[in-house]
Amino acid sequence: MTELLTAGIVGTGMYVPAKVLTNADLEKMVDTNDEWIVSRVGIKERRIAAPEETTSSLGANAARAALADAGVSASEVDLIITATITPDMPWPSTACHIQRALGATRAACFDIEAACTGFVYALSLARNYIATGMYRTVLVVAAETLSRITDREDRNTAILFGDAAGAAVLQPVKAPTGILATYMGADGSKGELLELPGGGSRNPTSHATVDSRLHYMKMKGNEVFKFAARAMASSNSKVLTKAEMTIDQVDLLIPHQANMRIIEAAARLSNLSMDKVYLNLMRYGNTSAATTAVALAEARIEGRIKSGSVCLLVAFGGGFTWGSCLLRL
Repeated sequence: MTELLTAGIVGTGMYVPAKVLTNADLEKMVDTNDEWIVSRVGIKERRIAAPEETTSSLGANAARAALADAGVSASEVDLIITATITPDMPWPSTACHIQRALGATRAACFDIEAACTGFVYALSLARNYIATGMYRTVLVVAAETLSRITDREDRNTAILFGDAAGAAVLQPVKAPTGILATYMGADGSKGELLELPGGGSRNPTSHATVDSRLHYMKMKGNEVFKFAARAMASSNSKVLTKAEMTIDQVDLLIPHQANMRIIEAAARLSNLSMDKVYLNLMRYGNTSAATTAVALAEARIEGRIKSGSVCLLVAFGGGFTWGSCLLRL
């Protein structure tokens, strides 16, 4: 039997649009205020894509940064996996659009849709492709333009979401660095608690679906909150068990940046102090699959992650989906 290779992240990158949407701006759009938003979810501002920007253009910018960080050229990329729930269009895949923008002509391409857990899911897939020797260089991109599907008339969701992209380059690495373990979970029976009902085969686009605002996200926030913290804490426990490690060995937890209360609850349930938790949701809000990718890249830029650091990425999203990725950089 062929020995499996160890896959690791050798470069990261991020991109956020220039336009900032503050809580003060939102006060002019919907019945809310800065104090309420900060106390409820911990967000001060979020980034909004310019009219000419797309999910793939955000993703391509993050990918260029990751490739430069890794010292890898686009021509070396064997596979591009893009995690998104806001693709440029139903097809071609956003990964193919990113391939074209980068000139990564030898890369295979596909998208995955796991909502906010997309980056964690994609890392697990990339790890397996490298471990088996099928591909050597995999580019994982998580990119979202959630502003395009956010209902600014709905005060419960209007305050939460922003646009961003993060990326990671994975290659074979030597132990003890690399991805140590991954875990993925899902429960499709709870899908209606967080969904985009319009535009698919169930509710094809029509005047009626547009008039009913079915092309905007719908969320039952209280129910999502109850499930999210427990699911993320459980994911952390499972992935640590798989790696035969304990939470005390984790240097930095990088959680999905959805809601400060959810993050605090998940950290508490995981027996991890908040000084070991990376936070940037106050600057960018919830950017779905991009949150953990952007946070990983930004934590490295800020020096929160050093050589040998053990990082635990955890996320929860619509589907429901959840998962964790434990890695040593």
